Amino acid sequence: MSEPQTNNDMSRSNRKVAFACVGMFATMVGAAYAAVPLYDLFCRVTGFGGTTQVAETDADYVIDRKITIRFDGNVNQNLPWEFRPEQRSVTLRMGETGQLAYIATNDSAAPTVGTSTYNVWPPAAGIYFNKLDCFCFTEQVLEPGESVNMPVVFFVDPELDKDPELEHVREITLSYTFFPVDQPEQPVAARADAPAAETNM
Repeated sequence: MSEPQTNNDMSRSNRKVAFACVGMFATMVGAAYAAVPLYDLFCRVTGFGGTTQVAETDADYVIDRKITIRFDGNVNQNLPWEFRPEQRSVTLRMGETGQLAYIATNDSAAPTVGTSTYNVWPPAAGIYFNKLDCFCFTEQVLEPGESVNMPVVFFVDPELDKDPELEHVREITLSYTFFPVDQPEQPVAARADAPAAETNM
């Protein structure tokens, strides 16, 4: 076999390997982007990791078994806010709708934007904790020194009472953590120029 032909064969082989590597890289990047929404969907459907459920109507029925809901509020160190529940706990019957507000205050001298994530403890109770109204994942804009009340409307599905793994559960903790939004969907300056609107609940 002549040397030029050998070089041509090697070039073709190298190109195939290069295309295969590029294709594999593109596949991995695509899988990484797809993994986030797929994982989020999985968590919402199963309650995995303490992810709560979203309900459009109240529970179908109420039972006598009571459960205490404890509320926790946290703020990332890069967001100059105070954030806390208006009360630390409430006891309800399973299926009974409850409402509580969290209070957020901007302690800085400039407008700031935050958004929150949440979970419940124990994690296995997430699939039974239903929220009818919530401020999570919504950008909250606070002017310097401004305080807002952000309500959460919720109920615990009475089906939890039938889950043998949770028969010992008497308390569920609902925890929120606020993080700064570095690139808001709408710039703060544009919001300031817009007509006044009600605080997003």
